[in-house]
Amino acid sequence: MKSIWTVAKKELLDLFRDRKTVALGLLVGPIVMPALILGIGMLAEKKMRTQLESTLELPVVGAEHAPNLVAFLKGRNIEAKDPPPDPDQAVRDQDYDVVLKIDPEYGEQWRASRAARVELIYDSSRQDSQVPVNRLRGVLLEYSRTVGVLRGINRGVSPEAGFAVQIGQRDVATPEARRGMLLAFLPYLLILFSFLGGAALVIDVTAGERERQSLEPLLATPAARSAIMSGKILAATLFGMLSLLLIVLAFKLAFQLAPGPLQLVDVSLPVMAKLLLVLLPMVLIGTTLLTFIAASVKSVKEAQSYMSVLMFLPLVPTIMLMVNPVKDELWQFAVPFLAQNQMILKLIRSEAIAAQEWGVYLAAGFGLGLVLWMLAARLYHQEKLAISA
Repeated sequence: MKSIWTVAKKELLDLFRDRKTVALGLLVGPIVMPALILGIGMLAEKKMRTQLESTLELPVVGAEHAPNLVAFLKGRNIEAKDPPPDPDQAVRDQDYDVVLKIDPEYGEQWRASRAARVELIYDSSRQDSQVPVNRLRGVLLEYSRTVGVLRGINRGVSPEAGFAVQIGQRDVATPEARRGMLLAFLPYLLILFSFLGGAALVIDVTAGERERQSLEPLLATPAARSAIMSGKILAATLFGMLSLLLIVLAFKLAFQLAPGPLQLVDVSLPVMAKLLLVLLPMVLIGTTLLTFIAASVKSVKEAQSYMSVLMFLPLVPTIMLMVNPVKDELWQFAVPFLAQNQMILKLIRSEAIAAQEWGVYLAAGFGLGLVLWMLAARLYHQEKLAISA
């Protein structure tokens, strides 16, 4: 155990002598991640507020057929304007978010108390058009219900006769859970930083020292090779956890100073401790996996080439859950990356994590880390490790 701490202390001292590497490793995450999340949140909130509160200029085809409808739209801050020659192409070219087309027979249908036809022309593949489209659709539904009720009253029919079922809604989602929906990509960023946070140190202390021919004297010392490797992994793990601690503290400060609508998460000290405990197995998995890779390649450049592939691994569960959301099952807490994703989402949504889920998660995470440690240890015991490329 003394050998492990000695090696870890030596690697950390060497690392902190390189101030530029330390600054990049410790400060990039705490600065970039809160700025990215709050920046995106501010842009989304500002754009939505602008689209909901500002006057919506709406091209209307056949406005002369429905003057009452046009007047109703104006009362809801939707201003009718002359339509383009080709509404479909104008929407495809993103000149307009939505165009309203009123059927030429609207007046005749209206006078006959039939459902008068109008058509919304929009592009569903454009995310930025969803707010104005839904805004217009809501106003049209309001107008339809209002006119329908007035027609019934005019004929001596109770307004309730047109509603066979009265639907009540009760949303049981907590405010934390609703806010958590806006942070669906946060687990990916945290998992990525925990998985690859110590990459520079791990690669340098194995592949780098091998290239510099400083690994061979270290392996020639009386200390066991597994102890030397464990010391290097411990140093990288401690550095990775320090980086994550700074990131979590940066999030706490950023959310406290953010404007009211962007105070998405209340990062309390117990939540911070749980979050660091959730990320600890991922840091261990990342450092042992990278140690295994660094011990099996011939150069730092070759080890770094694996980084482009490893960066996509944390993205897999995020994409899978976005495309195909699934209910929480116990087996999910044993799957790398998916388990971390589910655990972080639970913490963001302020949901309780059962003791059984904690047990499966920690056992699976540390178990995988142990397997990777054993594989890396086998490579460290091979004589060719000390031979530089």
